[in-house]
Amino acid sequence: MASGAAPAPVLVRVLLVLLAAAARPAASWDLWALRCGFSADCECGFGPDLRGLEFDLATNLVGQPLVRQQVMKGVREFLENPNPVKPLVMSFHGSTGTGKTFVSSMLIRYLFQRGLQSPYVHHFSPIVHFPHAEQIEQYKESLKRWIQGNLTNCGRSAFLFDEMDKMHPGLIDVIIPFLGPSWVVYGTNYRKAIFIFISNAGGEQINNVTLALWYARKDREEISLQDLEPAISKAVFENPQSGFWKSGIINEHLIDFVVPFLPLKHHHVKQCVISELLQQGLEVRPGVVQEVADSIPYFPEEEKLFSSTGCKTVASRISFFF
Repeated sequence: MASGAAPAPVLVRVLLVLLAAAARPAASWDLWALRCGFSADCECGFGPDLRGLEFDLATNLVGQPLVRQQVMKGVREFLENPNPVKPLVMSFHGSTGTGKTFVSSMLIRYLFQRGLQSPYVHHFSPIVHFPHAEQIEQYKESLKRWIQGNLTNCGRSAFLFDEMDKMHPGLIDVIIPFLGPSWVVYGTNYRKAIFIFISNAGGEQINNVTLALWYARKDREEISLQDLEPAISKAVFENPQSGFWKSGIINEHLIDFVVPFLPLKHHHVKQCVISELLQQGLEVRPGVVQEVADSIPYFPEEEKLFSSTGCKTVASRISFFF
């Protein structure tokens, strides 16, 4: 080995750092390379790509203009502030198959280097993690410790709470101290964290408002957030079966963005069928697209305007037509 040459492993690591950094914007290249190439800084697992997110939402999210608007506004405003006053808290509401899980997964994929596999992304399901109502006090303590511990480990963490409509009432309020505008809680700076709640609660009300506006000759694409928010809030907060029932999270206005998912029409379902055929590597035959879309139930019974199951059953139905 020549005098002064770096050992091979070091050279390999330097090369990997340079290659990874080269993919980033030029302005951030030097700082990112220096900080992330040779450290375990958890911020290095956070690599937001807002242009990619916006493009993917516009290209692959079917029939949800309000969702695109709210998600991009919320994430952009949050990330543009180097010192946010509180964590970003978003709540997704809509009926089955309208894209809530799809969007939450996409959002995480464009924010964290390893997407849902990132050690800084934490996913909770009431059926899996909090199944027994009689153990709610134990769940409260465990949930508080889990969030506190992970925020202590990395303030730039994301927490996804799925199926909030199945969460035991009162349980979620234990995380209230982590959602507000304080500087620190339990010695931890948590203001760069992201919390996403996903729920079918409010879905029926969103569908009813959408249908009523259709009868009033207001097109689905003209519906605003103001048209839907009162119905969502009433359904979520006043439903004893909802995880947000009489919750301080609602009372204290800790949710920054309510994101409503509208029911999907027949032509939206056809778009889902085409996407699924392409994803499965199958030929896109217009006849098959029409048959699959027609096989899905729609409401109301007479007009058959909106899919009762969104696009949820599209993938499983395709096999019947090939």
